[in-house]
Amino acid sequence: MKAKLTSSNRSRRQFLKALIVASFLPGAFVGAAHAQPVEINFWDMIWGPAEYAAVAQKLVDKFNASQNDIKVVYRSVPWDSWYQTYVTAIASGSAPDISTGGSFQAVQFYSMDEIYPVDELIEEMKKDGSLSDFSQSALDTVRYHDHYVALPWGNDIRAYLYRKDILAANGVAAPSTWEEFRAAAKKVTKNGVFGLVCSGDQNGFQLMVTAAVNNGGGLFDPDRKPAITGERAREALQFVSSLVKDGSVNPASAGYSYDDSAASFMRGESAFFLDNPNVTNSDNAPKDKIGILPPLKGPHGDLGTFNGANNIMVYKQSKHPKETLKFLRWWSENQLPLWTEGHAGNLPVRASLLKDPYFQNNPILKYTADNYIPIGKSLGAAASGTFPQLNVVDGDGFLNSLAQRIFQGEDPQGPAQDAQAYLKGIMSK
Repeated sequence: MKAKLTSSNRSRRQFLKALIVASFLPGAFVGAAHAQPVEINFWDMIWGPAEYAAVAQKLVDKFNASQNDIKVVYRSVPWDSWYQTYVTAIASGSAPDISTGGSFQAVQFYSMDEIYPVDELIEEMKKDGSLSDFSQSALDTVRYHDHYVALPWGNDIRAYLYRKDILAANGVAAPSTWEEFRAAAKKVTKNGVFGLVCSGDQNGFQLMVTAAVNNGGGLFDPDRKPAITGERAREALQFVSSLVKDGSVNPASAGYSYDDSAASFMRGESAFFLDNPNVTNSDNAPKDKIGILPPLKGPHGDLGTFNGANNIMVYKQSKHPKETLKFLRWWSENQLPLWTEGHAGNLPVRASLLKDPYFQNNPILKYTADNYIPIGKSLGAAASGTFPQLNVVDGDGFLNSLAQRIFQGEDPQGPAQDAQAYLKGIMSK
């Protein structure tokens, strides 16, 4: 028997018919399909003072508000035991989708099959022309086995800063060569003031690497074989040793931490200090008394300095690599507030960001961008590209010991031979 079509049944059928037709229309139920955005976990190291993390969180909030498909959860990660934090997370299957980290973290984890290469993002940026915002040398620092293992974002460059007041009081002009630097350091050393202050930690070994790179050498030769005892590196260590033997290096340097040495320089207890020039923006910096030396010319006419490449990487454990790459690109293009408001301690890799008035109107930062960044070389110099062992070299501490022994007055030959043997062991694994 055919059912009687009541007004109630007719309304129900009309509603169902409309629902079926609507389901085939473009964009139907878009809101329902995206009711639950993809969640991405972003771990970010603390790259500046207290305000840095707050500004980074504001940037993440801005991205989240800009679309409905992705929700990024931000976590600020301290540097204490940072490496173990990531190793533990990877081993337990709880790695983040994306993170910043140590200069060579990406390449080491990539060699462990834990990093998702960003080749497709690089290719996308190459096609639309935006990749030209990065120098080739910056891109080379994240290229390994024909893959891009991360995207560079920060230059942790090293330059010699000096106290204008100390040099002026001693009638000393700003040096531009090793010979002039040694003479100036010796002349100003008196009455509790020293030519140079450094530390027995990371900054100490960066001084040794800077000197080697400045002399056309480095920790490696072009074939990635250890070269700490090579001619150019040996000359560089001997140069630092000569400063110590002149009495021009604060004798407390071997036991100083970075914070100790920076505070000593800010107090006017030394004329020269090797650091990232952004330190001059710190609250305790007497900005009107600090200048930046021109890149020193080595005895063979070489120019060069150490530049730690800070990068940002995607993890293979991510269930949403495409969405993560989308956020990575947005972050890279919108990160200027990390410096202008968060006072990040490095300098941008992107040339367009360095054109911002924040950098262009600061004489020291502008000079750094124009003169130091172009001659910066990574920890792997004079070898090309990047390789996993650099993460061990960066964090092991054996180069700290090299610096400490030289600061204590030991002839550099013995410390250099010991460091060379240790580095050979690292490279053999």
